[in-house]
Amino acid sequence: MPARMSPPAAPASTAPVARQVVLGGLLTALALMIPIFFRGTLQLTLGPYYTATLASHVPPMLAMTLGPGVAVMVGLGATVGFFLTLGPVVAARAFVHVPFAVLGAWALRRGWPLWAALLLALPVHAAGEGLVVWLASGTAIQAWLTAGGTAVHHLIDGALTLAVLRLLRRAGIRLAGTSS
Repeated sequence: MPARMSPPAAPASTAPVARQVVLGGLLTALALMIPIFFRGTLQLTLGPYYTATLASHVPPMLAMTLGPGVAVMVGLGATVGFFLTLGPVVAARAFVHVPFAVLGAWALRRGWPLWAALLLALPVHAAGEGLVVWLASGTAIQAWLTAGGTAVHHLIDGALTLAVLRLLRRAGIRLAGTSS
């Protein structure tokens, strides 16, 4: 009988990439699921353009810690989730998760602590969503209300993100770039 050979081990350099792909896939799934499952329960809707779904920014904020590529993937997942549940204007607002998460990932790569990267991304996030609403509605008041609401929502979800990371760390799970 021939001796059983174990499969060759993956090169050490592919393990971190595979880990990022898996974690990015899980975060993308969460970004899709949150608008679908939280619709009508953990979601505030004010007028035709402003919605706030609790924890909807947590997956892109966590993705920032895994790098810009994962941040883009998760932001696009959120865009699809909101398009399926709330239509094109809210989906366009969700698309703003891509640039704010990429900016945060960039800051983390340069050694910024996560809380500072989240604050750096806040004005891009709020202004981007306000701009989307201004273009869709043609009214500045709707845009300002959306930008202000988004800023508050960003801060709340940023606090949730930091709490989730603390819980993951206690469980022995570390995401890349989450020393703070």
